[in-house]
Amino acid sequence: MIKSYKYEIFTAVIEKQIRSGILQENDRLPSVREIKEKYKLSTSSVQSGFEYLLIKGLIKSHPRSGYFVAEIQEEHIPEVRTKLPVVVRDAEFMKNMMLTSKRTSESSSFNTAVPGDLLIPQKLILRTMQEVIREKGAALLRYYPSNGLETLRKQIAKQMGTYGCILNPDEIIITDGALQALTIALKSVTKPGDVVAVDSPCVFSILEVIANLDLKVIEIPVHYRSGFDTEYFRTVCAENDIRALVVTPNFHNPTGVLMSDEVKAELLSIAEQHRLCIIENDMYSDLYFGEQRPRCIKSFDTKGLVMTYSSFSKTLAPGIRLGWLYAGDFYAKSERARFSLGRSVSPVYQELVLKLLQGSSYERHLRSFRKKLNQQAIQILDTLKSSFPEGSYFHRPQGGYSIWGRLPENMDMERFYEYCEKHQILFTPGDTFSFTDKYQFHFRIVFAERITPESLILLGNAGEKAKKLLLGT
Repeated sequence: MIKSYKYEIFTAVIEKQIRSGILQENDRLPSVREIKEKYKLSTSSVQSGFEYLLIKGLIKSHPRSGYFVAEIQEEHIPEVRTKLPVVVRDAEFMKNMMLTSKRTSESSSFNTAVPGDLLIPQKLILRTMQEVIREKGAALLRYYPSNGLETLRKQIAKQMGTYGCILNPDEIIITDGALQALTIALKSVTKPGDVVAVDSPCVFSILEVIANLDLKVIEIPVHYRSGFDTEYFRTVCAENDIRALVVTPNFHNPTGVLMSDEVKAELLSIAEQHRLCIIENDMYSDLYFGEQRPRCIKSFDTKGLVMTYSSFSKTLAPGIRLGWLYAGDFYAKSERARFSLGRSVSPVYQELVLKLLQGSSYERHLRSFRKKLNQQAIQILDTLKSSFPEGSYFHRPQGGYSIWGRLPENMDMERFYEYCEKHQILFTPGDTFSFTDKYQFHFRIVFAERITPESLILLGNAGEKAKKLLLGT
């Protein structure tokens, strides 16, 4: 179980009072001394609690006067229904990989969805790796089981069990990262020429895996509020022989959208009706900004139709190429597909992750990491909303790494990207995330790098340029 911060004993009360309307805008909050005395906390714990509430945008600070309730604005989320034709598209995707991985400096890279160097827990990883090497020695130079270290699989199953997702460790396969897990899953349920559905917009790397397996794609729109267009998906399934759905329900990349539990259950119902497999990307679920980790689709599954995969590259470091796939009823075919891609995963990485999961350091890192990501998301959203032209929309994520932006449709996107490229401000263009042209006015902003005053200035400059382009200057 995750250990709670001491300050949560009072921040939870204040947050509940604000959200229920007991505390109103500009109401003064108790002082640090009053909180200390009432809850028997240290000064540092109380200050950390107020900092937490500041980051969440619930309170504001007036120097020498104390803390007050901030204005809580109801965010306007547009009910935009993306119109995608119900047509099977051949997977021919030739976008340049550099659009999603090129870096200039940390201050201007908003395009790479992995933790930046300054957010990686370098000391923790290197110290633990040294311990593993000392303890295991030459054993790390041998092959490990092709399906992965048994104790690691059991630890992953134990961890997922605490989130309400019961997995059989004997049906988990350790992989060289998430993309290999996805490849194995698709290989186990499809053959070249088959049709799969994906959420749309869809991250570049998933589209590339599908293309390389010679599969055909139907894109299903993601909705800002509910997370997925289930009505459209029902129509697609009725009119096409869909073999699998590849979906990221929690903190979707690139939109940051969190799928509701109702939609997750409905998706599973549709899959059961049409006997298709759901391949669930659970990579971002640990990066939640709310009170608890959201449920995965697999936790609703009683028919064995869901395969779930994840990776530690998004929560620890991109160079740690270790992921896992829960294959379930598809285990036999998945095991063969895994073996054909390599004898075993790096023993060093397996032992490293196992040691981190068995202790408390990984959970402590996640708590700190989520807090930093949440704070950076708020900073970037404030800059985006104050700098970009009226008519723009930037979706507020509830976790993960990504903010999905949309500019007015009369924007000259070519000139906007030319300006950004010239000034080394890197976003990922929206049309990178689809085989269609439906996202040409969209782009993804990643907040996994350390945000600096320079970062925010560069972002603000891009917004001011967008305003000028709308005016024709």
